[in-house]
Amino acid sequence: MARLLVIHHSPTAAVARLTDAALAGTRDDALEAVEVVERRALDFATGAASHEDLLEADGYLLGTPANFGYMSGALKHVFDSTFLQVGGALDASGGGTESDGATRGRPFGLYVHGRYDTTGAVRSVLSIVGALGWKQGYEVLEVMGEVEDRHREQAYELGATVAALVAE
Repeated sequence: MARLLVIHHSPTAAVARLTDAALAGTRDDALEAVEVVERRALDFATGAASHEDLLEADGYLLGTPANFGYMSGALKHVFDSTFLQVGGALDASGGGTESDGATRGRPFGLYVHGRYDTTGAVRSVLSIVGALGWKQGYEVLEVMGEVEDRHREQAYELGATVAALVAE
């Protein structure tokens, strides 16, 4: 059975609402043959999760708030603590380059919530997953301000789509 790993940092009610909707989408009744594994980003800091979770997954759904123009520190720690172990590639300058590592080619989805701007958070995640060789499975969901019903519907669609891609 295919496995979708959902990694999120949901410290606010707004991000938690998006996470709940995305998780509901991954578990849509129409989806079969996909196991959804949820890990909080902080699980990687406490040892409750590790690079093995990433290696065992066939695709990824990532969620983060935009903090000071960047992804959350918790999600950044996930990447910092697993990058090389899952096949991340760096060029001679220390910058990311296309990976031929173990997780290359796997689909991912991303949702980001911010109060004023999500640009830096999205850019930072896309840069890292690009260096891992992951393939974007659906457009990034960027939500600013209050989370409305339409945003929850979009998060549901994001979760369902990435889960369907993993199940193929």
